[in-house]
Amino acid sequence: MDNEIQLISDGDGLAVIGNATDVERFLASEGLPSKDLGAQRLKSVFGTGATVAQAGSDIAANSGRWVKLTKESAERVKKFGLMESKTPGISHAMIGKPGSIKNWLQIEKGAGSFLTNPARLAGAAGLMAQLSMQQTMDEITDYLATIDEKVDDVLRAQKDAVLSRMIGMDLVIEETMTIREQVGRVSEVTWSKVQAAPTTIAETQAYALRQLDALAEKLENQPKIGDLATKVREVEPKVREWLAVLARCFQLQDAIAVLELDRVLDAHPDQLDQHRLGLRAARQNRLDLISRSTERLVARMKAAAAAANSKVLLNPTKSPVVVQSSNHVVTRVHDFHERLGIESGRQPSEARRWGEAVAEVKDKALETGAKGVGAARSFGTVSLDRAGSVKNRLSSEIAERAHRLRRDEKERAEEG
Repeated sequence: MDNEIQLISDGDGLAVIGNATDVERFLASEGLPSKDLGAQRLKSVFGTGATVAQAGSDIAANSGRWVKLTKESAERVKKFGLMESKTPGISHAMIGKPGSIKNWLQIEKGAGSFLTNPARLAGAAGLMAQLSMQQTMDEITDYLATIDEKVDDVLRAQKDAVLSRMIGMDLVIEETMTIREQVGRVSEVTWSKVQAAPTTIAETQAYALRQLDALAEKLENQPKIGDLATKVREVEPKVREWLAVLARCFQLQDAIAVLELDRVLDAHPDQLDQHRLGLRAARQNRLDLISRSTERLVARMKAAAAAANSKVLLNPTKSPVVVQSSNHVVTRVHDFHERLGIESGRQPSEARRWGEAVAEVKDKALETGAKGVGAARSFGTVSLDRAGSVKNRLSSEIAERAHRLRRDEKERAEEG
């Protein structure tokens, strides 16, 4: 069958490999945006576990594209029935477009594919992991560009020793990534330049998270809305700065992981898949840690907005300021989460208007008054009922006494 292409997925992305024309036709027919895998990179990873000469004939005629999987694109790919492979987390399928058939179909010839080699599948998985992280790095770059102050200026404005070390390591990592792009691999000499980077970046990340926690704590125990408004205004720009620091830390950690996978592929190809899975787990742990800290901050900001709304009647100018600043922080955190791939919901608080608060108080007063009138009426009715009962009883007793008096006088007259 002509037009044969191979699909490989690691859950985050999809590699489409085959003749360049066929690959482009497939992606166009399915409406999938993609990135080039790189011919040199394909030769490198698919030569793993066998000599390049043996793999060369299979690889030379192929090119590859990478697709970031979203909910929509994952559904489109699902119909091709990718099967799980012996490589953990990796599924693949071979598809074709025979004759006049318009749709791409799964075919059974996959057993002869050069990708059925476990080592080559592991290499493909490693390459896809790198592309996924590089995609996140690009999105973080875009995110940092939306911040008013450049992140480099924000970082360099800090005088903390921890941040100073990270800034220096940042320059070294960028240099190493440039060498990798030019050479196509990470040699032992190149890797030695950045071996200490993970520790430095982790220290900076921990420091930034502590700063965010400290900012959140400043919003506690502020009973006066005026004081709360002042604190919220102070916190807002600092949150932006520390989110920028966290974003750069995450970006550099992904860059180190990309370099690390290249180094393992070059020095210990048999360990590539285990290393890929280890990096994936460590990355998720970092995301969870960042998510917990930033969600705590969001919770504090929402609590501040709720407190301000509850006192808007007495503070008609300062309460809306608290709500507005709180929403700015929540929005920034949400955008930050989106770039890193953290799921979060953004539900901005609405500032209560002074008039609405007055109307609510009035309604409550009327409700309370109505209940008072109702109670008075109820009490009056009971009192009248009781009074009527007493009156009837007294009347009955008086009538009975009068009757007895007349009877006694009659009896005395008859006796006389």
